[in-house]
Amino acid sequence: MKWTNDRSGNVDDRRGAGGGGGMLVGGGLGTLIIAAIIFFLGGDPSAILSSGMSNSGAQTEQRNLTPNEIKVREFVQMITAENEQTWAKIFRENGMQYRPAKVVMFEAVTQSGCGTAQAAMGPFYCPADQTVYMDMSFFKELEQRFGAKVTEFSIAYVMAHEMGHHVQTLLGTTQKVDQLRRSGKYSEKEMNRVSVATELQADFYAGLWAKQTDNREKFLEPGDIESAISAAEAVGDDNIQKRSQGYVNQEGFTHGSSAQRKEWFMKGYNTGDIRQGDTFNALLK
Repeated sequence: MKWTNDRSGNVDDRRGAGGGGGMLVGGGLGTLIIAAIIFFLGGDPSAILSSGMSNSGAQTEQRNLTPNEIKVREFVQMITAENEQTWAKIFRENGMQYRPAKVVMFEAVTQSGCGTAQAAMGPFYCPADQTVYMDMSFFKELEQRFGAKVTEFSIAYVMAHEMGHHVQTLLGTTQKVDQLRRSGKYSEKEMNRVSVATELQADFYAGLWAKQTDNREKFLEPGDIESAISAAEAVGDDNIQKRSQGYVNQEGFTHGSSAQRKEWFMKGYNTGDIRQGDTFNALLK
């Protein structure tokens, strides 16, 4: 992908800062749940940030960022800026005002509005502080453990997916899903289907972002969309279940199959129309 000249001031780089890290102590169910969702691309992680986990008090030493880490920060600032511009335009065209999300880059561990964030959770969006949290080591694991082809644009896709969750929060979708979950009226199977619809809509928004941003910036190059699809398919529920437990249980899906993730990302990209992204009616009939 081609780099643009846009940079966002809403990126907080906590890598190398020192003092914010430390080992987490805890275990039991909380640890098992976190292990089960490793490398999923998810939304609100508060349900799996176990209150039984605490910071041991160990501190990380301050260090200078490497030239490559500084370049990665610049890349994240660029992608954040492109999300801000594209979504501001889409909201404006639909008579709404867009409020930008913040992005926090960290390593190992940091604090979020949803609790303690760990690298093992993968990138996530926290509705409580409307912030995307990213430990860049996730992408090495995405390639090594799940077979994705990691490129600059696959990283951009992951960020766009998390920004999609921010869009859901601004539109009230996140709050409605949370109300359903808290009501206790629906079974785990039913709520899993709602979760799948939520995640696939974020994939749709990522595809929509790619299309609209390319219309404005012409930043896509050959192979970029394919690399995003590779990342989306790698974190499909069926692929992760096969690799982790050797079989597929569709009732346990929470993010959608590899085929579904590709389908909805491409629907967003091919239509470029936010009105085509109603995954809830499509999946919950």
